[in-house]
Amino acid sequence: MVTNDATILRLKHDVLYEVAKAAWEGNLDEKREQIPYSMIPGPQAIYRCCIYKEREIIRQRVRLAEGKCPTGKDTSNVVQVINAACEECPIASYIVTDNCRKCMGKACQNSCNFGAISMGRERAYIEPGKCKECGKCSQACPYNAIAHLERPCKKICPVDAITYDEYGICVIDEKKCIQCGACIHSCPFGAIGSKTFMVDVIRLIKAGKRVVAMVAPATEGQFGPDITMASWKIALKQLGFADMIEVGLGGDMTAAYEAEEWAQAHKEGKKMTTSCCPAFVNMIKQHFPMLLENMSTTVSPMCAVSRMIKSGDPDTVTVFIGPCIAKKSESLDLNVKGNADYAMTFGEIRAMMRAKGVELQPAENDYQESSVFGKRFGNGGGVTAAVLECLKEMDENTDVKVARCNGAAECKKALLLMKVGKLPEDFVEGMACVGGCVGGPSRHKTETEAKKAREQLIGSAEERHVLENLKKYPMDEFSMHRH
Repeated sequence: MVTNDATILRLKHDVLYEVAKAAWEGNLDEKREQIPYSMIPGPQAIYRCCIYKEREIIRQRVRLAEGKCPTGKDTSNVVQVINAACEECPIASYIVTDNCRKCMGKACQNSCNFGAISMGRERAYIEPGKCKECGKCSQACPYNAIAHLERPCKKICPVDAITYDEYGICVIDEKKCIQCGACIHSCPFGAIGSKTFMVDVIRLIKAGKRVVAMVAPATEGQFGPDITMASWKIALKQLGFADMIEVGLGGDMTAAYEAEEWAQAHKEGKKMTTSCCPAFVNMIKQHFPMLLENMSTTVSPMCAVSRMIKSGDPDTVTVFIGPCIAKKSESLDLNVKGNADYAMTFGEIRAMMRAKGVELQPAENDYQESSVFGKRFGNGGGVTAAVLECLKEMDENTDVKVARCNGAAECKKALLLMKVGKLPEDFVEGMACVGGCVGGPSRHKTETEAKKAREQLIGSAEERHVLENLKKYPMDEFSMHRH
């Protein structure tokens, strides 16, 4: 489930805008404490119980926008809970509804082994402190009067990383969290967010550093058929970036090197997984570490392009832009050398643009670094299609079976089968987001909404063979190996 509450999105983007504007103006230190008051002037509360809570939520969001933990408690996780907003969520998992008839049988009360149910004046009552959430009362009730209120964040988390403290505040287990960001947009209170690196990037641009943007393949179609990669290149240069490169080129690079790994693994009878989706990689690292040796050692497209840029100028700062939250955790992985220095979402880069008066404008679709296969890397099944194309161009066997996992649930199932040696396929393409990167948590439009424009843009691109395309680039000057 993904909430589309316009109020939450507006507040989130307004905070990003205010922080970006202050960072561009160079007075963030002075304005930091003023932002909650300018956004929530009062005297009446608009969204919450009081203006003090509303301002505290804005204050915590400002900290996130600066790349800090909202409550001051320092943790490395990119995904963070905004405690002041989470307090609004109902604590009890099981509640008695108006359907209760206080029947003589008292089936609910008799089924409870913990003495959590008593009879009130009008209906049964479940005491949250005693309830163990076993669900027996709900199953026993003949009127279906007991509802299970599973919180959206917990329900959508694919790895059971979310629990609650004694006050009912959401707690993210960092040892389980794969940083997919699914919980962020599922919360109807906007109580979960991610750290952003806008302020760091703005300060580097203002300091005169060479900062190069790398735009995800999933971008095409997100902003309509008239906003091309050339549109992004022009706008980002106006914003202060030295240059922009489409990460579809990195898709070509990753596909070519994974094809070599797949060919060798197939000859050896070894099953392998892809390694381009950071949430999928995190799932393997944290939940299936025994399968790390089955994971491709090829770096992601983001890392590949970053390494190529840095091979020409090691001091260049590289910034990835796309719909992915997990890319932020990948950029922070110190074990992967030469990776992107920062990763940003569409909302964050657009807040930077809005704060400086830069707009995306229609432009000719004449800028192209990647093949069409690299451009489709952001679609579910796109990685497999690109790797099979490379195997074909290498005259290798393309008669391989691939489990194209569409979403975290399918990824988890495939990894479980691989773990116990029962995976029927030869390889696993793992995409933690349904639909692939185009279904990322910070997308601008849904996969369906963007499909027509995306097909139009990619359909007008020049047809290129992947390996032939890579001959134009200095592939021998940097490593494509993860470590």
